[in-house]
Amino acid sequence: MKTRLSVNVNKIALIRNARGSNYPDLVQVSKDIEAFGAEGITVHPRPDERHITYADIPQLKAITTTEFNIEGNPRPQKFMDMVLKNCPDQCTLVPDAENALTSDSGWDTITHASFLTETIGALKAKGIRVSIFCDPVAELIEGAKKVGADRIEFYTGPYAANYHKDRAAAIAPYVKGAKIAQEIGLGINAGHDLNLDNLRYFQEQVPALLEVSIGHALVVDSLYYGLQNTVQMYLERLSIKDLV
Repeated sequence: MKTRLSVNVNKIALIRNARGSNYPDLVQVSKDIEAFGAEGITVHPRPDERHITYADIPQLKAITTTEFNIEGNPRPQKFMDMVLKNCPDQCTLVPDAENALTSDSGWDTITHASFLTETIGALKAKGIRVSIFCDPVAELIEGAKKVGADRIEFYTGPYAANYHKDRAAAIAPYVKGAKIAQEIGLGINAGHDLNLDNLRYFQEQVPALLEVSIGHALVVDSLYYGLQNTVQMYLERLSIKDLV
């Protein structure tokens, strides 16, 4: 098995919404992304629906032939109701504030243990695999296992920010965290600010990386390289080794 590439199509939806029409056609672009080789489609609807709207979800679920991943904060209840109704392959729980520009941290799985246990239980009862956004901290990873998560998604913002300063130091917490996750039976995903420059090193160093979710950088790169070529470039970065 190789590390899977799931493409976050939020920015495609943001461009569409800017003109108030269905151009670009989000559904068609998502179909094309899969046809170009991506192994998943990710969406992260926010309360203000500034990019992905709640109306987009059933349409994307209907056409996705690989894996459909819905990210978001399970508060408010509207989000949970939508996920439980549409039953994606995976739901990634992210502790975003309502007005957050973008995701900026993982869950405190100890403080929010009761809430996460209840939420994850409801999702798994519908057959939905659950991943939770997590920082590479031992007790938080262990907490993710205790609340019933199937996977963690490493928040890789700090890695990306420090990659050019000292990539060995930047990756070290994630390598350690991944080994802990492996030992306790958690799958490992990753996402946030991963790009063509830093992705290969992350995938080389982090053991058993199952999936990366990439949106912003991939869409920006496609302005220069074209969407099909860009998807292929990201897949090439992930083709260097089998999972261990």
